[in-house]
Amino acid sequence: MPDPDSSSSAASSSEDESSSSESEEETRTSSNKPNKRARTESQNNDETPVVAPPPLSVAPPVTSTESQAHRTQTARHKKIIVLLDLARLETVKNRRDTYELLNCDDHRDLCTRKLKKDPKQYRPDICHQELLALIDSPLNKAGCLQVYIKTTSNVLVEIHPSIRIPRTYKRFSGLMVQLLHKMKIKASGSSTTLMKVIKNPFSRHLPAGTRVYGMSVGGKLYSPMSLAQAVLSDDPEGDDPPVCFIIGAMAAGHITKDDHPYIEEMFSVSEYPLSGAAAISRILGGIENRWGIV
Repeated sequence: MPDPDSSSSAASSSEDESSSSESEEETRTSSNKPNKRARTESQNNDETPVVAPPPLSVAPPVTSTESQAHRTQTARHKKIIVLLDLARLETVKNRRDTYELLNCDDHRDLCTRKLKKDPKQYRPDICHQELLALIDSPLNKAGCLQVYIKTTSNVLVEIHPSIRIPRTYKRFSGLMVQLLHKMKIKASGSSTTLMKVIKNPFSRHLPAGTRVYGMSVGGKLYSPMSLAQAVLSDDPEGDDPPVCFIIGAMAAGHITKDDHPYIEEMFSVSEYPLSGAAAISRILGGIENRWGIV
C-alpha cells in the first residue's frame, strides 16, 4: 500500500516543476518582447525619413572681390536722375492761423466751395510715398540717385540724397510747409542743405547729353530688367550719358511729351496701372540688379 506522505510529496514536487517551467517560459517571452520605447523607435525607423529644408541662400556681398568693389565705387559716380512731376504741394491757412498742406481729407469743403476744384486732385501724400520709395532705396544709399520735385505751381525742389524723409504724413506736411515758405531746409547741427527751391526750367539742371525718359502706363512696355538693359550699360565704368526718369506725382493722369519736349521715349514697367511708389520700386530694382547693388 503506498505511503500517502510520499504521494503528496511527489505531487508537490511535480507542481513545483511545472510552475518553474511556466515561469521560465514567461521570462523568455518577456525578454523577447520589446518594450514600448523600443517599439516606438523601430516604428520611427521604418517610416520615411524627414528631409530637412535647405538653408536659405544668402546673396553674395557686392564687395566680395576687388573687381566688384571697384565696380561699385565707380557706379557711385554715376547718377540716376528722377523728377517727380506735377506734385500737389500747396499751403493753406487753417482756423488756428497756421499753415498746412492742402489735402483732400482736411480741406474738402475749402476745395469745393472756395477753390471750385475737385478735392481728389489734392493728394500730397502721393509725393510723400514716392519720396520714401526713392530715398530708402539701395540705389540712393549707394550714392547713385538724385531726386527733384516739381509742383503744379511750377516750384522746382532739389532733394539731397542724405535726407531722411519723415515716416508720418503729418510730419512730412510740416516739413514741406517750412520748405515752401523759407525756400530751404538745413540739417540740424550742420550746414548741409537737405531741400531747397531752385530756379526753373528743370532742363538747366541736367548734365549735358542726359537721356530723358517719361514713365506712363501708355508707354512702351518693358520688364524692370529689360528696361535697365535698354537704357543702361552693364559696365558702370563706361562713358554712357546720364539717364533721367520723369514720374508723375499726381492723383490722376500721366506724363506726356507735351509737358516735357525733351523726353525721348515713354516707357511702362507693367501692363497694369501702378501707383507711383510701386512703379519706382520696380524701376530702381531693375537698375540695382543691372549694376550689382545689393
